[in-house]
Amino acid sequence: MGESGNMQEKSLEKNTIIVSQTNEKGEIIFANNDFCKIAGFSLDELIGKAHNIVRHSDMPKWAFEDLWKTLKSGKTWKGIVKNITKDGGYYWVNATAFPSRNSDGTIRYVSVRVKPTKEEIEIAKKLYEIG
Repeated sequence: MGESGNMQEKSLEKNTIIVSQTNEKGEIIFANNDFCKIAGFSLDELIGKAHNIVRHSDMPKWAFEDLWKTLKSGKTWKGIVKNITKDGGYYWVNATAFPSRNSDGTIRYVSVRVKPTKEEIEIAKKLYEIG
């Protein structure tokens, strides 16, 4: 594989649905099998970690500032996101994140991610000024 293996793009299958939940601090409290499979982490490696464990350095800070501002105001955030895998590869997702309440009244954040279209990825690359 060598160094070029690091930049390997992983493409989501059409029927892949990545689901995760975080607590108010953004720490992962739930990750489904598709998330583990695509990102290359075991469930144990994800639980309790900050969700930015999969944040790719190509993603601008303002995108996540917008996401958190939107979630904290009680609204749903949608966007195209580039994530990093455990082995240094990457994958694009069409993400929807929204706040939800646990039975005890505490807030959690739910994120559902599916395969984006080629067009959505191209638009995102321009927006984020990625090569």
